[in-house]
Amino acid sequence: MLDEDFSERFPAFARRARWLLTHRPDLAAQVSRWEEPGRGNRVLLSLLRRHRMKALLRRMLDETEFLSPHGVRSVSKAHAAAPFRFPWDGETFAVDYEPAESTTAVFGGNSNWRGPIWLPINFLLVEALTEFGRFYGPEFTIECPAGSGQYLTLPEIADELSARLTRLVLRGPDGRRPVLGDNPLFQDDPHFRDHVPFHEYFHGDTGAGLGAAHQTGWTGLIALLLQPRREVAGGPVPAAPEG
Repeated sequence: MLDEDFSERFPAFARRARWLLTHRPDLAAQVSRWEEPGRGNRVLLSLLRRHRMKALLRRMLDETEFLSPHGVRSVSKAHAAAPFRFPWDGETFAVDYEPAESTTAVFGGNSNWRGPIWLPINFLLVEALTEFGRFYGPEFTIECPAGSGQYLTLPEIADELSARLTRLVLRGPDGRRPVLGDNPLFQDDPHFRDHVPFHEYFHGDTGAGLGAAHQTGWTGLIALLLQPRREVAGGPVPAAPEG
């Protein structure tokens, strides 16, 4: 999503983008009406036309597929009951739903690049939904969660996703933090319960922390989701702490 003055602010980028979209009509045809201004005369440079966006979100916001209580899963939970199977050369390969550690040693034995919740991907989804909301405006709504009868704007969906992600580290009504899993020492001992680790990824259903416990380089992004935001000309940004 590009603001009205992007050509003046980034002339080289604007020149290259126009060349590509003019001289490669096969590619330009896939870009969502890039010459039609949206809210605030902004320009959308994206593959996600309105109908594509809604089709994608209907799946992403389905709690029986990608939307978990603690963020968006990497793989649909529907594969738990119906794995995708691909027969080849006498073997059958499958994609199932593994919500925790991987059951194969393909990625080193203790890594899982398919099932769990990853903070950096979710953070990018929150940012993208906020930006798309600046283009489409409050008239664009979609059911969230799917089947709930509740319709939200794209920024409201971003806020809902942020709330689910922050539940990973915040105490719930039962006083427990999902990130700490079922370990009674971490959950209950006063010397441990308030020291929140930054896990590599999280269980796709329970939110328990998995993998390395010191991934401040990306799971630390959750601090920005916890931080209040303020509106500026270019959209919402994290607000500076008071005092």
